[in-house]
Amino acid sequence: MSLSTEKSLRNKVMYQIFVRNFSEAGTFAEVEKKLDEIKKLGVDIIWLMPIHPIGKKKRKGTLGSPYAISDYRSINPEFGTIEDFESLVNAIHSKGMKCIIDVVYNHTSPDSVLSSEHPEWFYHREDGSFGNRVGDWSDIIDLDYNNHELWDYQIDTLKYWAGYVDGFRCDVAPLIPIEFWKKARQEVAKVREDCLWLSESVEPGFILYMRGRGLTALSDSEIFRAFDISYDYDCYSFFCDCIDGGSLSEYAKAINRQEYIYPDNYVKLRFLENHDVTRASFLIPDERMLKNWTAFMFFQKGMALIYNGQEKGITHLPSLFDKDTIEWQSDNTVDLTLLIRKLSEIKHDSIFTDSVYEVKTTAEDFITAVHTKGNNKAVGVFSVKGKTSSVKVPLDDGFYTDMISGQKIEVFRGMIRNTGEPIIIMK
Repeated sequence: MSLSTEKSLRNKVMYQIFVRNFSEAGTFAEVEKKLDEIKKLGVDIIWLMPIHPIGKKKRKGTLGSPYAISDYRSINPEFGTIEDFESLVNAIHSKGMKCIIDVVYNHTSPDSVLSSEHPEWFYHREDGSFGNRVGDWSDIIDLDYNNHELWDYQIDTLKYWAGYVDGFRCDVAPLIPIEFWKKARQEVAKVREDCLWLSESVEPGFILYMRGRGLTALSDSEIFRAFDISYDYDCYSFFCDCIDGGSLSEYAKAINRQEYIYPDNYVKLRFLENHDVTRASFLIPDERMLKNWTAFMFFQKGMALIYNGQEKGITHLPSLFDKDTIEWQSDNTVDLTLLIRKLSEIKHDSIFTDSVYEVKTTAEDFITAVHTKGNNKAVGVFSVKGKTSSVKVPLDDGFYTDMISGQKIEVFRGMIRNTGEPIIIMK
């Protein structure tokens, strides 16, 4: 684990932006116009999906995936100029937020600058042609980190961008040797000492698949040796099972397991959606259930992620390969803006930074989660199926204030009456 990782990252909120589809124009300048609205959500950190030029060879769709990068050291002209990017970052900083950018170091587009200038830095098939280790990623070719000159180039690139931004979200980081990431962190600290490192960790099944083929696939425990934050994919499949009618208690067990298998200062990125998975509003069409799951996501131990459009209950996941602008105004969505603002306010309480965390379930319908720090507690009750019932809570009898609604809640004989809405009590 990176010993310098601060537990205070656990009560922060991150907002992910896909610049191309964030607005009709799809530019940095249009993002800059919306920063006040994003800030009002309680956001601390903005994550910009890849800002670099996209390759043309073997493109998927009409515009190509932002994760098929042709030049790590340039700006995608669709989005604007380097001056436009700098203006956006400066505006983010002026509003008290930080900015991180995507780093896609496992692969490049087939027609990338590096593929022509340094073909020896790439993985090659037996016939000598470029290739990749994961077959369905047909629009990219893999880099080969057995070449340490590649390490130097990539680290120098990180140091360059660290002059602009506050950190990096590293795409499929587990497929790259941990020693590279450790060295990168050490070197980048010379430019930006407090640089933030977020790893897109991968699902357990994918780790086993890659290892079965003799390829690098880092576990979350290994990732934490170099990164501050890792994805919550070790629990995501349990969440999906719950939505499909599976076991809520198994999901709780998976979350509780994190408390003892990871280092004391582990930080998870908690999410209901991102650019790779189905929108939460599509998965959970019931408004009451969606509000409960959203509240639970914020209540969890770790940093909360909002994917652009999630606050408006957008159900359509924008294409990675085409122009597919978010429909910000729709009569068919649930506006979660006010709820997210309130949850962000609660999230910033210091109890969420350094607590003993435990999740329990009641009759497969309710999640009761508790943060304990000394004599203080944060207790959350989430009716994830939207049901009404009495629920046992670890609180003395008496009256408390629900931090979400502001209403008085009575605890009687160790039970509270839940009306199907999420409840958070601070003691």
